[in-house]
Amino acid sequence: MAERIAWIILALVHLMPALAAIVPSTISRLYGVDAGSPVFPLLHHRAALFAVILLVCVWAAVDPAVRQLAVVAVAVSMLSFLAIYLANGQPASLRIIALVDLVGLPALAFVAWRAFFSA
Repeated sequence: MAERIAWIILALVHLMPALAAIVPSTISRLYGVDAGSPVFPLLHHRAALFAVILLVCVWAAVDPAVRQLAVVAVAVSMLSFLAIYLANGQPASLRIIALVDLVGLPALAFVAWRAFFSA
């Protein structure tokens, strides 16, 4: 049960960015990028990829067979963002997103341990 809860927590971490795939105005609110910006379509596509991560988390919550691959996908998503955030001087506009990812790291560590090291 705890494992399923951890996967749902990870799904929730990705919910807001994923919603931007169907509610594009969320992109402006999350990232401060105007809809007319040439970067906007790239962030819209990024939102679709977050929707995939969200679906992977939900899938992993109910199907143990996908959990190892799900750990890899979620870890790449979260850890790469945090690395990029740190490498770019921790921009204030992305601080909340970084904090949400940080809050999700214990859940990620737990599901990774369960997927790869638990019997």
